Amino acid sequence: MVSITTIQIKEETKNKLDSLKDYPRESYEEVINKLLEIVAEENMELSEETKRDIEESRKEFKQGKWVSFEEVRKKAGLK
Repeated sequence: MVSITTIQIKEETKNKLDSLKDYPRESYEEVINKLLEIVAEENMELSEETKRDIEESRKEFKQGKWVSFEEVRKKAGLK
């Protein structure tokens, strides 16, 4: 069974959704699902290179190879 619900959105949001339609009679559900697919694609798994970089950064942090934000500000003359 399909469950249907009503949501409240601002007129501005509705206009933005309208502008994303591929054809005039495309439903808002279709538009929202397209947006959700795009978001899911952008949040794909991290690349192996990125994973390696993160792991290397963690190791450096554990080894004490870091500086505080305050130190960076002082070095940059932003105090």
